[in-house]
Amino acid sequence: MTDQAAFLAKLKAFEGREYGPPQRGPDPVNQAMIRHWVEAIGDDNPVYVDPDAAAASVHGGVIAPPVSLQAWVMRGFRPAPSATSPVQEEMMRLLDGAGFTSVVATNCEQEYFKELHLGEHLSTSTTVESISEEKQTGLGTGHFVTTLVRYTDDAGDLVANMRFRILKFKPGTGRQAPKPAAEPTERPPRPRPSLTQDNAFFFEGAKQHKLLIQRCGGCGELRHPPRPFGRLKQPD
Repeated sequence: MTDQAAFLAKLKAFEGREYGPPQRGPDPVNQAMIRHWVEAIGDDNPVYVDPDAAAASVHGGVIAPPVSLQAWVMRGFRPAPSATSPVQEEMMRLLDGAGFTSVVATNCEQEYFKELHLGEHLSTSTTVESISEEKQTGLGTGHFVTTLVRYTDDAGDLVANMRFRILKFKPGTGRQAPKPAAEPTERPPRPRPSLTQDNAFFFEGAKQHKLLIQRCGGCGELRHPPRPFGRLKQPD
């Protein structure tokens, strides 16, 4: 078994495991939160905020918008220790240790079975539904982790299901990752030298496979690189 296959087997062992016991939301469904929600998203359906209109509807009273599910179970800024999941932490440590340290939420799917009325209280239970094999994405190489969250009321009735999917990926392995420099197929041409009256003789000699050096006409001293002749005599 390859290292990659062995690692995937460890990840797959988390599938079907629950994060822990059900977590009960901190507050029951209430009018104040519903009002904040519909004002934020611009939903003016009267069954959410008008008791008379809601009572005259098929719902028989005020209901919460179905998509507000998470508002009733969301943990606080400092969640209680009981709200943390050892299973989730273990799974994330395994992924982080293999270099999959970055995370992004990719999509969320919700399925509704029952309306929520004022005063009802939600609980959630979360299960690791699936973990993909290694995938190459635009963000990088990683694994998709899908969790199934079941929402139930105090009577135990199923209110909704939510599949939440994240990608744990290795930073620097996506489309924007720097690519190794390609080996040049042929040697690039060298820049041409700047020819002057003082150094032209040197390059003419090089064309003839000769090494020519200036020599002082007075003392015979050799000088290189070439400079203005002055008292130096031109090379033979």
